[in-house]
Amino acid sequence: MKILILNGSPKREKSDTLRITRAFVDGMNAAAENEVKTVHVIDRDIRYCIGCFACKKNGGRCVIEDDMQEILADILNSDVVIYSFPLYSYAMPAQLKALVDRTMPLSSWRMVRNEEGKYGHRYQYDAAGIRYVMICGCGYPNSRHNFEGVVRQFELKYPENRTIVTVPESPMFNIPQAAQFVAPRLEQLRAAGAEYASAGTLSEEMLKTICSPMIPEEIYAQFANGERR
Repeated sequence: MKILILNGSPKREKSDTLRITRAFVDGMNAAAENEVKTVHVIDRDIRYCIGCFACKKNGGRCVIEDDMQEILADILNSDVVIYSFPLYSYAMPAQLKALVDRTMPLSSWRMVRNEEGKYGHRYQYDAAGIRYVMICGCGYPNSRHNFEGVVRQFELKYPENRTIVTVPESPMFNIPQAAQFVAPRLEQLRAAGAEYASAGTLSEEMLKTICSPMIPEEIYAQFANGERR
């Protein structure tokens, strides 16, 4: 299986969220042999979409010549695309949002209506078999009132074949003093990756486990505020 990781963190390999994603993918690799490619979005030449819609009328060719042609080819050549990013202002980082906007060439001008009454553009490439995963971490003590906006955006962007993982307290993953709490969670994330590799989705029980705080949220907030050592 071919896995594409789109790392939206400007911290590149030092990203808290990418460590979460690496554990998840390690679990996938333990279950089956995979080919994994990571794109650090901050290092790529991705200009803003100009909204000309030429790509929807000319067979999917963007008028902007930059690295998106290669990235779009990588997406279409993947079985699983993982969007890995930290929460920025209750959304995804700007560099990754620019990439998402530039996936417009994958869909045609023609709109179709689904059973729920939502209209969307029909794909003009064969992307029906691609599965999408969002892994998003944040520095808040819990998931409530934090991830809702970006989760809804991902749901609308990918109404099918999607899995969403939201992880609070993510800075702990790169703090050595937190190892006693992080190590068990990394093992749970590897187990989640193995489950996803075999089932193509995650159970509600697994999501509840890996998306929960590692330490009580009040204690985390005290550490974050410098009130506790």
